[in-house]
This record gives sequence, C-alpha cells and structure tokens, in this order.
Amino acid sequence: MAKVPLKLGEIINGASLRARLSACASEAGGDGSGQAVRAAVLKALREELAAGRTKAEAMLMKDGGGTACAARLSHLMDEIIRALHGFAVSHVYASKNPSAAEKMAIVAVGGYGRGTLAPGSDIDLLFLLPYKQTPWGEQVTEYVLYMLWDMGLKVGHATRNVDECVRLSRTDMTIRTAVLEARFLCGESPLFDELLHRFDTELMRRSGGEFVQAKLAERDARHAKAGESRYLVEPNVKDGKGGLRDLHTLFWIGKYYYRVRSGEELVERGVFTRKEYLVFRKAEDFLWAVRCHMHFHAGKAEERLHFDIQRDIADRLGYTSHPGLSAVERFMKHYFLVAKDVGDLTRILCAALEEEQARHVPGFNRLVQSFSRRRRKVPGTTDFIIDNDRINVADPQAFERDPVNMLRLFWFADRHGLEYHPEALKLLRRSLKLIDRNLRRDAEANRLFLDVLTSDRNPELNLRRMNEAGVLSKLIPDFGKIVAMMQFNMYHSYTVDEHTIQCIANLARIEKGELEEELPVASSILKRGVNRKVLYVALLLHDIGKGRPEDHSIIGAKLARRIGPRLGLKRDEVDTVEWLVRYHLLMSDMAQKRDIADPRTVRDFAKAVQTVKRLDLLCVLTVCDIRGVGPNTWNNWKAVLIRALYRQTERALETGLEDLNRENRGAEAKKALRAALSDWPRKLLQQETARHYPPYWQGLHVTAHVAFAELLRDIGNDDIRIDLHPDEDRGATRASFVMADHPGIFARLAGALALVGANVVDARSYTTKDGFVTDAFWIQDSEGNAYEASRLPRLRDTIEKTLRGEIVARDALKSRDKVKKRERAFKVPTHITFDNEGSEIYTIIEVDTRDRPGLLYDLTRTLAGSNVYIANAVIATFGEQVVDTFYVKDMFGLKYYTEAKQRTLEKRLREAIAAGVERAEG
Repeated sequence: MAKVPLKLGEIINGASLRARLSACASEAGGDGSGQAVRAAVLKALREELAAGRTKAEAMLMKDGGGTACAARLSHLMDEIIRALHGFAVSHVYASKNPSAAEKMAIVAVGGYGRGTLAPGSDIDLLFLLPYKQTPWGEQVTEYVLYMLWDMGLKVGHATRNVDECVRLSRTDMTIRTAVLEARFLCGESPLFDELLHRFDTELMRRSGGEFVQAKLAERDARHAKAGESRYLVEPNVKDGKGGLRDLHTLFWIGKYYYRVRSGEELVERGVFTRKEYLVFRKAEDFLWAVRCHMHFHAGKAEERLHFDIQRDIADRLGYTSHPGLSAVERFMKHYFLVAKDVGDLTRILCAALEEEQARHVPGFNRLVQSFSRRRRKVPGTTDFIIDNDRINVADPQAFERDPVNMLRLFWFADRHGLEYHPEALKLLRRSLKLIDRNLRRDAEANRLFLDVLTSDRNPELNLRRMNEAGVLSKLIPDFGKIVAMMQFNMYHSYTVDEHTIQCIANLARIEKGELEEELPVASSILKRGVNRKVLYVALLLHDIGKGRPEDHSIIGAKLARRIGPRLGLKRDEVDTVEWLVRYHLLMSDMAQKRDIADPRTVRDFAKAVQTVKRLDLLCVLTVCDIRGVGPNTWNNWKAVLIRALYRQTERALETGLEDLNRENRGAEAKKALRAALSDWPRKLLQQETARHYPPYWQGLHVTAHVAFAELLRDIGNDDIRIDLHPDEDRGATRASFVMADHPGIFARLAGALALVGANVVDARSYTTKDGFVTDAFWIQDSEGNAYEASRLPRLRDTIEKTLRGEIVARDALKSRDKVKKRERAFKVPTHITFDNEGSEIYTIIEVDTRDRPGLLYDLTRTLAGSNVYIANAVIATFGEQVVDTFYVKDMFGLKYYTEAKQRTLEKRLREAIAAGVERAEG
C-alpha cells in the first residue's frame, strides 16, 4: 500500500509555539507564574490545538490516511506537551542549578505511546522521576497536568520512579502493557533509557508466555463485553472483535514475546509473510481512518459505529452506491472484511507462537496451558494429527498434495469433535488458491462439505471456521458475495453470512431437541422426519441472492438450481430447494401481514404450498430464518401466528380446501361460546349469539368472544366498557372495547393507545346488529412484551379520558411522536398497495413505510376521514420499517375496485405519512 506522507510540519510548528509561550513570560518580566501569563499560555495552547485538529481533519478528508491522521494528532500533542514542559521548567519553576533530584522525563504510554491518537483519545502520560525526589517534580507535574485539563483534554497519568515502574509491572498487566509502549517525549532521556533497559532485562526476557496468556484472556473478556460476534451490525471500532484493540494486542504480543520494536521485524522473524504484514497495515490504516472520522464527526470520543453515523462516515470516506448495495452497505461490508482479516492475523500469530513453543519448550513453559504439545494420529487418515485436542495437518504439504484435504480437515474435525489448530488454519488461508473449478466440481469434496453442513454434531462451528478461513467463499463463489454484507436497517443484527450460519445453528438446536418447549411445531415436524439435506441446503442458500438489483428470492432460486446438483442433490431435491429459496418469505409474510383468521388467507397459502411435505419444510425454515435475524426477533406473538397458520394450512391440505369457509367457522365458534358460558341463562345466550354478523365469529378466539359477551351484557348507549387482558401465550395484551358505534372510533382508539406508548400488533373491529362496536387490539409495551398487571390501571385511565374527549389524541401526540436520533438515519420508501383478491369481502390496503410513534393513528384517522370502514388491522414491524395492513370497505359496504378511488385514498395516506414525518423529525 502506498504510504501517505505525514507532513507533520503542516500540523504544528513546535519552535514557533515555544517562542510564543516564551513571549508570554517576557511580557511579564520573565516570570511565568502569574495568572495573566497562565491565561495567555492557555489561550495559545488551545488555539494551537484547535488549529492543528482542523488541519488534521482537512488532511484526512483529502488523503484518507488513517494511520497518518493518528500520527499527526499524536505529533500535535507531542509538540504541545514539549512546549508546555519547557515553559514550566524555564519560566514557572526554573532552577538555576538543578540537583540530581530535580529532573524528570515525560513519557507517552499506552495508545499515545504508539505515536497514534484519535481526536477524542485519552492522553496517557508517565512522569518519570529520580529515586530521590523534591517538591520541584510534583510542582512541574501538577502545572503540566492542570494546563492540559484546562484545555479540555482527558489525561491519564502516573508519577513514578524507575524502580516503581518495574515493580508494579511485575504484578499489574495494564501497567506492563503501558510501559511496553513507552515513548520518550521530553526531559531527561537517561531516565527513560534506564526504564527501557530494566524493563527488557528484568521482565520481557523472562515472562513472554505469561504476557501472551494474559493478553489473550483480556481479549476474550473484551469481546464478551463488546459483543462476541465479529459481524454485529453496530460494531465497536476500538474494542469489538476484529477492531483496533485486536490489532494492538497482536502487536503487543509480537513486540513482547519476540522483543521487536516494529511490525517489519515480525516479517523478518517469519511470523508474518510480507503479504500478511501488508494486510496488517491496510487493516490498521482503515480502522484508524474510520475511528478518526467518527471522533471528528461526533466532536468527541465515539467508539461504536452506530446506525445514525454510519451513513455520514461512509460519505466522509467517499463510498458511493452501486446497484443492489447502498454506499453505507458497501462501507460496512468493507469494515467487516477488515475485521475478518484481523481474525486471520490473530490465528497466524497464535500459530507462530505455538511453533516457537515447539522449538523452545523450556523458554515457553508459562504460555497458555493448552499450548503444551500432545500429538496423536487422527483415526482413518495420515494427513492430519490431533495436536493438543485440536486438528492439525501432519505436514505443510497436506493441501498441496491433495486439495480435497482442505475439506477433509473440516470433515475430520466434525467427526471427532475437534477444534482447529491455528497452524492448520494459517496453512488453509495460505492455500486458498488451490480451491479452483476442478475442486468445486469434485464429487468427494462436495460430499464432504454436505456432510459437514448437515452434521448432527456442530455444523455452526465448522461452517463458521470454514467461512472465516475463506474456504466457503472459494467453494461457493456466490456465497462469497454475501460474506460481510450488511443490510442497513434496524431489523437485522448480523451480516448476511453470519445470519445464514445463525439460521443453521437454530436448525441444529431444534433437531437436538433443545427448543422443544419453545418451538413445539417445528420440533414435532423434525421428529416426524423431513429431508435434512434439502432443509440445510435451502437455509444455506436462502439469502445468497442478496446485494443484487433483482429480488433476492428470485436470484437465489436460480442459484440454487445451479448449485444443488453440484452438492449431490437429486433432481426432486433440487426442485424443492429451489422452491424453498424462492418462497422462503411466503409463510412469514402471510402470518405477519395478513389476517390468518380469514379463510381466504389460508386457502391462498395452501394453494401456494400444495403439499404437507413442503409446508413442513417451509415452516421449519421460516422459524430458523426469523430466529436468525437477531437475539430478540423471535417472540410469542410471531410463534402464535406461525403456529396458527401452519395448523390451519395442514388441516386444509389434509381435509380439503372446501372445509375452509365462514359458515363452518361460525358454527364452531358459537358452539365453543355456548360451552364457555354454560352458566348463562338460555335467553341471554341466544341474544348474544344472534347479535353479531358472521365476520365476528370467524375472526376471534373463544376467549375474546367470552370477554365481549361479558362487556355487552346489560350495556347502555352511553357506556364505555374496557377489558385489558394480558395474553402471556401470545406475548401481548388484548385490549377489548365496547361502546355505541360512531364514525372514527377505530382511529380514536388507535390514538389513545399511541398516547400510552402501546405498540399495536393486531386489531379487529366489528359492529353488532344493535349498534355497538366491539373492537379488539393486541398491544405490546416498548420491549415487545405484554403489559405488566401493575401498568394496566394507568393504561385504562388514559384510554377512558381519550374516549370521553378529556384528552385530544391529535394534540397530545404532537409532543410525543418524535423519532429517536438513532433511527433518523434510515430512509424507508413508502409503498401502498390495494388487493381485492386476498379477501372475499374486503379490500386489503397494505402500507409499507417508515415506523414512528403515532403512525397507526395518522393512517386510521385519514381512512376514517375518507369514510372508510376498517374491519381489521394487522401490523408487522421489521426494525424501522412497518407494514400496516387494513381490511376495509367503503361506506356502502363494497370493495374499492375503481382506480380513481384507490388513487385518491393513496394520495391522502401519503400526505398523512409525510405530515407525520415532518412533525416527528421537526
């Protein structure tokens, strides 16, 4: 990579700054201790710091050099501290004949010691003093520190002599690491030289293994805190997996164990090849550029790459959009590929350390316990060995001799439950060129891969190692296109490749019976038996078409048609995989975006699926897909919807679609109600079953029918009756309302629920024959759960006040429906569709747009104002995106067939959405 010129002299002129500070003292007769002089010095330093940072940011925007920017900022701070120290010892605490005790060295340590700083980084300083000290050292130290603090800098500091540094470094690994990075700034250099000499001879020569063990353990703990996956979509650039701290850890270990001062020396020692060291430098430069841009953009230390700044950082780095991938998605893909490179470098260094241990066991005996060498043969092969319970190659020519061994490595690891030796992964990474067209077509190689993919042991671990090593991308090049691919939205928690592996991990867990209580339907399907190869291959390929201009399901199906036969699937298996990939979103969409209580929904879905065999496969795939999106994506509400759609469709496919009709459902519902209200007088029960129209009976569960029957009993025209019932099985609270019907009541209810911060996930509205409205809303709190019982009284009070007109929802919501800052980065285009085929008696209006507080209220109020009768509303939320589906009729009870009426409604809905967005972001 071309080295970016540092141009340090353009950032700050040290001599000019020192002269300026001296002039401040000269104006006061040479005495720099007065408050006026101090204020003048502080003003000069602040101006130099601000000017230097402005220049550094401008240079970063121009040349893009991340490490160069970090070096420039470090140089800026170096010159400020040198000038400040020089002023202190010359004009504030000057000593004409300084004694041996009146000496000090100021040393940069930690990150600052490396000579790299981000704009918001801490300044870590060591004030190194002689063994015998006088008040002079304390005075100079305090002066420098207080001036730096008054400049607004975050300064970490320690004041010690050489003995204390060495002694404390023996027991405190943080101090030892800080001293390892020590860099002389100003003062007495002999003190600094003594520190380096003693640190090297008394510590580094004797404790390499101990240091390595501590740093690797520290890294693991940091990953656990920051987020274990390298592919979390809001990564921590400094402390996350594959971030800058991992690179620093690599260098700390190399520098300490091999006792080198630069990365170039690690190449000379054979730890990295020249190419790998270039990867190290490129990764470091990219990560520093990202971090510096983040700090400049935020105006403070900002280490997590949050959604709300990703787009801005992509713009600052010069990324542009390509077909299928936006600029921010291209930037984040680059970021995750760099994080992957950092992981590769970590494995290479660990492999080098183990080889060093093998050659010099006595000098390495305190390294990680697992590094002690125990070797034995892998049963059934001479190409691999078990090296300390990890699979390794028997010799460096194993892959060159037979490239299929690159797949056998994973097969044997899976068969014997072994982790991977870093030496094997290093050789694997260096041998990727051997995976060519011939190997991709090799029947044995593909059989081995399919065995690993469909293993009943731990397919997740082996696929992840295969992916991280680059084997999966080379074996299936189309999979390589989704590696490290991020989708810029709040719904997906992982990159596309990591999501795929998470899906396969979920399938393996269901197969092992680990989720039987949570996923009874999917577990029972797998217990009955399905074609495992079809299911695993379909999950592997279901998102392989993402990142292209076309629909990823269509592209993915075409790719599955091509890849399936190569993996050894039979023709009918390929057909099924192709269908599953093409329609992998069908069940999720039907369950979450349509009214599954409508017989037409189930009939249409059953016609698309055609067989119970396909239904079984699609159901399991859908569950794994949703669960693989993120840790909290799957919930009871989704479980109930998927389960209900599956069971109704299974019944329809087994007994015939003609059984799905409103009459049958209505008769069954009335029978269930009579059984539930067996203690009611017969006359009252007859009155209840006669007062509702047919849609009411097929749209609600018997528990809701019972609740409404109780609310309607002896109701007066002025009564407003409310029942709030936590439904733990569904993970939602059912809010049931009964009152005299009047126009716009559905919208008022939506407004009341918006006021209390309730998220509506489903809603149904029915009018009785005697003029009462029976509306049921299923609501969740901000965490996606049913409301706790203690919160229901306040919920009820606010709703009642809104319904009685004491609170006007439209006015009250104006101050509450603001979009959070983090969510403003997302732009979701609005799509509105009209469907007259999906329901026998309603027009289905689907509004796909950006989610925000009060949206449902705005939409329902607009529909009410257009004299639209809303029967049902189904709400599906996908991060910042929401799909609100309304089952509606016009004021005459007819569907919206004419395009003119549809266009008018669409225009009004779009205007309401635009006005709400302006209000929410204003």
